[in-house]
Amino acid sequence: MTVPVALSETEPLDRKTLANLAYERLADLLVAGRLAPGDKVSLRTTAEILGTSMMPVREAVTRLVADAALEVTPNRAVRVPIMSATRFRDLTRVRMAVEGLAAAEAALHAAPDQIAAIARAESLFRDESARTAPDLSSAVALNRDFHFAVYAAAGSPILLDIIRALWLKAGPVINLDLRANPERLKSGGAVGFHKALLEAIRARDPATAKTALEGDVGGAADFILSRSSLPE
Repeated sequence: MTVPVALSETEPLDRKTLANLAYERLADLLVAGRLAPGDKVSLRTTAEILGTSMMPVREAVTRLVADAALEVTPNRAVRVPIMSATRFRDLTRVRMAVEGLAAAEAALHAAPDQIAAIARAESLFRDESARTAPDLSSAVALNRDFHFAVYAAAGSPILLDIIRALWLKAGPVINLDLRANPERLKSGGAVGFHKALLEAIRARDPATAKTALEGDVGGAADFILSRSSLPE
């Protein structure tokens, strides 16, 4: 079977807490949008790439199936779920509510070093988006880094856990969309929303921060739904 490039490039694991590390490695690929809907995950191949036995990988995959981030097909293959348009709309509504709250909280509570980290992440994403031929995988990962720098600054570990669970489901769809529509980096508005969100956090303006975040997530979702072929 064809192995996703992102998985083949992953480094082997150390021999400790292997199931947790395997889970984190696979979850990171999903959250960063480096695995797309329909990508298959072979337990044996994944174990070989990560340098461990199949048992930790099986445990990690079982957890990700419970998270609805992976699914087992009728023929027992493990794959990234195919997202329906209806489910994606529902996911977007929840993300806007939860992540909007985190953005508002970040505006109220972000420490100076956290604001600096958000600014660095915003700059890196903006620079990558401005390239004539941006690296799409890098752009998706940098977008993730910016958002999670904001969410970490909210100061709520519980909220951060909820958002990470949502991104396990959203990341692959974002990746699939950018593969098909790379022009979205230029026309999708993310750079502008990121700038507005950073400025609102610097200004300690939670309402504007929430609005910028909702515009970013909602605008990306509208673009995806208008241009992609998600089944209803």
